[in-house]
Amino acid sequence: MRKKSWKQVAAIVICAALLSGCTGENGQKKNTGRKEGQVVNIYCWNDEFKEIYDKYASDLAKKHDVEVNFVIISSDNNAYQINLDEALKEQNTCIDDDKVDLFLIEADYASKYVKSDNSIDVKKTVGLTDEDLKQQYDYTKKIVSENGIQKGVTWQATPGLFAYRRSIAKKVLGTDDPDQVQKQLKDWDKFDQVAQKMNAAGYKMLSGYDDSYRAFSNNVSHPWVVGNKIVIDENIKKWIRQTKEYAQKDYNNHTTLWSPQWTQDQGPDGNVFGFFYSTWGINFTLMGNALADSSKPAEKGNGIYGDYAVCEGPQAYYWGGTWMCAAQGTDNIPFIRDLMKRLTCDTKTMKQITLDTQDYTNNKKAMDEIAKSDYQSDFLGGQNHIALFAESAKKIDMSNISDYDKDCNEQIQQCLHPYFEGKISLAQGMDDFYKKMEQLHPELSH
Repeated sequence: MRKKSWKQVAAIVICAALLSGCTGENGQKKNTGRKEGQVVNIYCWNDEFKEIYDKYASDLAKKHDVEVNFVIISSDNNAYQINLDEALKEQNTCIDDDKVDLFLIEADYASKYVKSDNSIDVKKTVGLTDEDLKQQYDYTKKIVSENGIQKGVTWQATPGLFAYRRSIAKKVLGTDDPDQVQKQLKDWDKFDQVAQKMNAAGYKMLSGYDDSYRAFSNNVSHPWVVGNKIVIDENIKKWIRQTKEYAQKDYNNHTTLWSPQWTQDQGPDGNVFGFFYSTWGINFTLMGNALADSSKPAEKGNGIYGDYAVCEGPQAYYWGGTWMCAAQGTDNIPFIRDLMKRLTCDTKTMKQITLDTQDYTNNKKAMDEIAKSDYQSDFLGGQNHIALFAESAKKIDMSNISDYDKDCNEQIQQCLHPYFEGKISLAQGMDDFYKKMEQLHPELSH
């Protein structure tokens, strides 16, 4: 499942007018008076990275005398990858100002671009050093590495936690203290016991069918595909069994990820105890959904701001993340090197991003400093959630990722929704999943 921002935009081109000129309407370039080859085109699927760039690195455009264009294309129906792939095919024939210089990728399909010639070595070709990269979490480097060559960098690390409503915890569990709540959620058996208590008290443990998926899928013992054969891991089977039980017993609210009801369940009128979220989800999604009035400041008194807290939950996991890749054929290496260094290697910048946004950044030194400080999140009732994320990040294991993760993760959830709803059998749902995967990837079998 892809990461979404509440600021998702659809199939548009945005230009960052950093100097004297910018892309005009419909992508027509205005006369900038600048020689060919000084336009940097950055491909991404929402405006999250543009906001990070604008606030923390936009001065680099002036330093390198370049114009930066953000080409933002929605991920819906795979539009982002389709358009990016088409643009990358034209790298050798298009003029310099139209070339892709930098593009963003997600964890679920990172290997597709890392294994291709479309991305380049961030050390040998871009120029980052081992010293530059030493504070980054190892998993964030491994996921974009092939045969020891690192092809991307990220400003994020995305360990996951369980975010729960403090008020509901007090009523049902007798405490909202994260340490005490964690003791009651420390494994899946205890998690199920709390789900039963929540149901008896009139609350839902989870919102829908997909909520716990990443806590299971990112702890698998083998890749989705082994020797061109789809192999269902035992952890995926556990998710299926748990979700069916929760649906039958009304422990969840029968929603699907990103649906209107799922979003509403996180707000003032929701009756759901908690949500599995990684770092980006808390500040970019949950906080906005918790507000009663999004036009007013995010502060206590607006909806249930301050009523959430986080704990590790039954299993450590990660979810998502966004990596920057320099495109083969780019003519703006010096700018890209400085951009990558500023946004993914500079401890001071990384620390400030976390302090400003509550996101968890990819710098061990910066995160450890905040974890050991008196930092507090008002949204989380004064909790220092960075300390929990810092511990969870150490447990992330990317050894079982595969080229098929995006499609497998999306399709198994979608194909089993009717099963959880009681409309089809499990056998029919799995058959639909296999057929869909084999349509998408004819080389696969089961």
